[in-house]
Amino acid sequence: MSQESIALKAKQVEAITEQVKKSKSIVLVDYRGLTVAQDTEMRANMRKAGVEYKVLKNRLVLRAFNACGLDGFEKVLEGPTAVAFGYEDAVAPAKLVSETVAKTNKKIAIKGGVIEGKPASVAEIDALAKIPAKPVLVGQLLGMLTNPMRSLAVAISEIAKKQSA
Repeated sequence: MSQESIALKAKQVEAITEQVKKSKSIVLVDYRGLTVAQDTEMRANMRKAGVEYKVLKNRLVLRAFNACGLDGFEKVLEGPTAVAFGYEDAVAPAKLVSETVAKTNKKIAIKGGVIEGKPASVAEIDALAKIPAKPVLVGQLLGMLTNPMRSLAVAISEIAKKQSA
């Protein structure tokens, strides 16, 4: 291997390492079986959600993971692998990949990933994907907080109606 290609690969590993460090979550995907249209749709959805989705060389990803102290990905990074990096929302990559799995009748598979800097199994990625989106969670929280106040207001209103009658 020439010195140029070694230097190029070192730069690629460095770039992937930076992506891993700034990601809140990473999902590793076996993308075999997707049609071009399905892949294009998934990539568009990921871009809208602020998720970076790339097909990277397994050996380079493995070196980047090892540089970040993430071990045990040797078996996961076998065969065709795409990587979804979630920078803003830790749930978004897992949710989008899970939705694509459901739409494509399981033609693709989640291989594993990283959540908040720690290795995650397929089951943990699936559990993460089931968490509602942030706006939904905020809405649920607001509903829970306002419900007791609304109930109290209704009760006071009923008491006032009975006393005035």
